[in-house]
Amino acid sequence: MVNGRLQNSLPVSDRGLQYGDGVWETLLISSGKSILLDEHLERLNWGCRVLKILGLDEKILRQEIAFLTQDISHCILKIIITRGSGGRGYSAQGLNKPTRLLALHKLPENIENYRHNGIKIQYCHTQLTHNSLLAGFKHLNRLEQVLARSELVNDCQEGLVSDIQGNIIEGTMSNVFLILGQQIITPSLEQCGIKGIMRAYIISLLAKENIDVIERCVSMQDIDNANGIFFTNSVIGLWFVVKLNERYFEYKKGSFVFTVINNLQKKIRLLEKKSN
Repeated sequence: MVNGRLQNSLPVSDRGLQYGDGVWETLLISSGKSILLDEHLERLNWGCRVLKILGLDEKILRQEIAFLTQDISHCILKIIITRGSGGRGYSAQGLNKPTRLLALHKLPENIENYRHNGIKIQYCHTQLTHNSLLAGFKHLNRLEQVLARSELVNDCQEGLVSDIQGNIIEGTMSNVFLILGQQIITPSLEQCGIKGIMRAYIISLLAKENIDVIERCVSMQDIDNANGIFFTNSVIGLWFVVKLNERYFEYKKGSFVFTVINNLQKKIRLLEKKSN
């Protein structure tokens, strides 16, 4: 759906194509309901404010989402907002008719398998540059993530991506959490990286259990010392790591690591069911 019409093409003059001038969100749909929709739209509007994209009508966008996702069982909804079409050149002066693009996609295979059995991961060589202005939300320039994702070998489902200072920031498509002893740590995302909606939800769930999540710089040494690692995003929910390179992680029933991950997965499933 493009600007309220069922079609699958854009003008070549659209600034999303020309300059990556826009923002986007990906969220899970379950029985016609959009999971954590308010939170996703809040981040979408944040990105529009930062990029100074004017004229987005959230009421119309919500109506289009409801129309497109009605009677849908399980799928992914991707929302893209571009600044719209304009002439050649970087200047956006006078442009106040953004393009709204909504698309439905099938869920990736093996999501449930990886939720139950865990994933294998690796380090990526691609590093994220620093830009505090663009950190946190999803703008349309994702070339760093494309390059990092292309590094994954066939038996790895995710990769650890660092910044230009060597600090671990996130996965290629997800946020990362470490369990060190009785502490849960996630990377600080003030200079780069995405402040994921599921990441924020996980932090809020843990806070209700009086478990603080420490947001700080994360080094490779922290990864080496971790008792457990898990990744989150709005589609996969939570995937825990069973192997990093040649190291295996154990999740013994009754341990702090097992208990935290098991409880979080149960609450994510409850969120998905409540939205049905």
